[in-house]
Formats: sequence, structure tokens, C-alpha cells
Amino acid sequence: MRRPVALRLQAALGTLALAAAAGVVLTMPETASAAAGGATGYATQNGGTTGGAGGQTVRATTGTAIHEALCGRASSSTPIIIEVEGTINHGNTSKVSGDSCNTAADKIELKQVSNITIVGVGNGAVFDQLGIHIRESSNIVIQNVTVRNVKKSGSPTSNGGDAIGMESDVRNVWVDHTTLEASGGESEGYDGLFDMKDNTQYVTLSYSTLRNSGRGGLIGSSESDRSNGYVTFHHNLYENIDSRAPLLRGGIAHMYNNHYKSLNESGINSRAGAKAKVDNNYFEDSKDVLGTFYTDQAGTWQVSGNIYDNVTWSEPGEDNNPAGPDPQSNTTVSIPYSFTLDAASCVPSVVSATAGANKGLKVSDGSCTPQSPDPTDPTDPDPTDPDPTDPTDPDPTDPPSGTNLSVGAGADGSSKAGGTSYGNVRDGDLGTYWSPAGTTGSISVKWSSATTVAKINVREAAGSEGTVGSYRVVNHDTGAVLASGSGAGVIGFSPVSLEKITFEITGASGTPRIAEFETYAG
Repeated sequence: MRRPVALRLQAALGTLALAAAAGVVLTMPETASAAAGGATGYATQNGGTTGGAGGQTVRATTGTAIHEALCGRASSSTPIIIEVEGTINHGNTSKVSGDSCNTAADKIELKQVSNITIVGVGNGAVFDQLGIHIRESSNIVIQNVTVRNVKKSGSPTSNGGDAIGMESDVRNVWVDHTTLEASGGESEGYDGLFDMKDNTQYVTLSYSTLRNSGRGGLIGSSESDRSNGYVTFHHNLYENIDSRAPLLRGGIAHMYNNHYKSLNESGINSRAGAKAKVDNNYFEDSKDVLGTFYTDQAGTWQVSGNIYDNVTWSEPGEDNNPAGPDPQSNTTVSIPYSFTLDAASCVPSVVSATAGANKGLKVSDGSCTPQSPDPTDPTDPDPTDPDPTDPTDPDPTDPPSGTNLSVGAGADGSSKAGGTSYGNVRDGDLGTYWSPAGTTGSISVKWSSATTVAKINVREAAGSEGTVGSYRVVNHDTGAVLASGSGAGVIGFSPVSLEKITFEITGASGTPRIAEFETYAG
């Protein structure tokens, strides 16, 4: 396991001259004033989450200035760190246009962009009645800000009533040390504090406070929206929340070292085939903190080390399946990243000292003692890396041996081009192939039961060799990236037991043609 790349708020690399009628954007001096540590949880997977690290640092005091900073970049993927100070509201937030942005007047809009950090500095950043919307975007960090009283009805409205909302092909978001709060439930005009839907994956919410809302948040907008998942929640405070802490529809979520206090109706609601791993949390003065609620489409959970302090449980019914009064695991969940647990007994004190905006970005390393963040140096060698001088290290490009496990297995893909077939990727004929509609797409091999795989061989169709550029090999069961690189051929990785493995083509010189996706145990 490689350590997550540290999020480093770096010195400005040049002069970015931006001006907004309703605010100011300033270039920053040599050292950025905001502290930061590395991403954690599922946000470390799928290539990691670093936000705007390495890009220019600017400061914004209005919403318009935030949009100006986004629109002033060279491209929609140019890294940028936006330090925010002051109150951001409807009165100082306008739509800004440009080739590198797609903004709106009634929210902070991160749409069709990537490589962005928004961090509160100085006396703090408050987004007042103005939500943050992330859509069709990737590699986003939001840190040390307060978002409050965002409404979907009444006046003014913003972001569908979500404090932070993500939807439509969102990847790799880390939200850290934030305060997300409302002043009531749906009848008062509010919706969710932290919502993810329509293919949002690899998200971590850490060291944050969510309070005084009818709905904490959801993963999946309906029972059929199961394209979301791989979300980590750790060291957060949920306080005075009616339900959805969170609501999980399909997918996998990991909740550890959270303090749940005054969950009035229900808490972690795993349903529609979802899997929740629930470790060393502290549940206090709450009702139905874990289970499947308000549906007959069940989800599952794996529990360990939790404390239930004055928790009440309802009777099971047709649409309710509470996990208690003696919660037991009914699934197993494999977590692909490393993490260290604080004892559940100290979670209330640790979370109280660390969770929320303006807490100095303090964290815990499992010692039950809050501490200042310690940024890691991504240039340090990973102690788990093989010794390049060790002649016993296996070469991952050695020819595979044994049986091709893809023969007789299932196959599927995305964005199929006309005239090609998913099934042809395993028929042994290099003249037939699967092809995405463009230059990117994914093809999978799947089994009815867990199968150990340690090496794959991706063969391109005759005449199209060398077309595949960058790729990722993904454990579809957990979302873990098993290998990444460029070019088709033999790809090796640590042996893993899974039911579905996916070869994701993320770049190519033309339209790839994959004739064979072979899988091997060694």
C-alpha cells in the first residue's frame, strides 16, 4: 500500500491577475497560510486525491472571486488552490464565464473541472445559505470551511438544499475539517448536508461536524441509483440529525471513529444491496443507529468495536430491519487502504477536539490524542516497495502461467462501439474485439464466486497494437486500483481474491481494440 500523496499548499508559481467586481483575488506570498495533511480513506484510491497541489495559490473573499479564480486558469484541469476568507453568500456570488469553468450564480459551482482545492484560512470561511456543487469533476479537496442553512425551498435557494452535493461522474473528493449545518428539516426548506449520486465514487469525509438537520446525507438518489460508493466517513460528529447518517443505496462505505449523538429517527441506513463497514464508532442518545429502514430492499453491514450508549431500537417490520439491540455482522467488507483506529471509548473526546472548521486541522493517529497534521513527503521511498536490487523480486511482465481464468467467465464493458462484442474479448480470435465508442472505456471479467487473480494479459486486435495508452486495473469489488501504467500486454500485481476485475483505458492514441482480456492466478 502506497502512502497517500500529501496535499501541499504550495507557493504561488506565478502571477495570476484576477479581479472581480464583487470581491478580490490576491496572489499569495511564498508560503501559503493554510496547513494541510494527506487525504485518507477511499479518497486515496483510484490514483489519489491531491486537489490543487502544485498549482498557484490565490485568495478569494467572495463567491464571484472563487468563480473568477476557476475561470482564470489556463484550462479546466490546471491545478489551483483557492484560499477563502470571509462570508460567501448570494449577494457576492455571480456567474463567471470562461473556457476553464462552468459556473452559476446561486451556488459555488465546480462543474466539469479537476485539480482544485478550496480551503478556509485566516478568520475563517463561511458559505452562508450558499451550497457547494460538484458535478462531472475529479480530484477536488474542500477543507476548513463552514456551509450553513442551504435551502431548497423558501428564499434564497441554492444547490437543491444540499450543503455539499456531488452528482454525475464525480471521482476523488476529499472533504475535511468542515462544519455542515442547517436549522431544521425538509419542512423548513432544507435537504441533505452531504449528498452523492449518479456515479460518484472515491470520496472521504473526515474530521467534520454535521448537525441540526433532518437529513445527514445520502449515497444514491433512489433504490436504482447504485453506481455510487467507495466512501469513507471517519472522525466526524453527527449531532441532532433525524436520519441519513448516511443513507447508503448500493456500493460500499466505511464508517470508523465517528461520534453519533442524537440521531432522532435512524442513523446508518444500509439498503438496496449496500455494504457498510462500521468500526469503533460511538453512538449516543440515539434511535435505530444501524440497519435497513423505510424499504424492503435490504443492505448489509459488518460491525466491530462500536459502543452503543443509550441507544433504542424499533421492532423489525416489513420495511424496517434494525441491526440491534445486539448488532451482528451479516457481510464482510474488504478495505483496500490502511487505517488506524482510535478506541471507541475515546471517540467523543477526540472528535470534539478535531472535527469541524477552525479546529487547527488537528487529527488523530489512533493514540486518542489530537495532534497537528504532519504532512508526508511523497518523494520518500515507500518502505513496502520491493527492493529494486533484489534479484528475487518477480517481474510483473513475465509471461503468465496456468489456466486462462477468463475462459468460461462473464464479460462486460462500457461505451461499446458499433459492430463489436463484449464476448469477443475471450474467444481466442485476434480478429474479433471489443472496442469503446471513443478512446476511453472499461472492460471487465467476472465470476460467480471469488477467484484469485495475480496477472492479466491484455491483447490488442491485429493491426491496432500500441493504441492503448494509460490504464488502470481495478478490483471492482472494492474499488482498489491493483495496477496502473501505459500500454497493453502482461500486467502483474499482488494476488487478490475477487469476483470482478476491470481494465480501465484512461487514454489512447486512437480507438482501442481489445481482442483478449486474459486472467491468471500467477
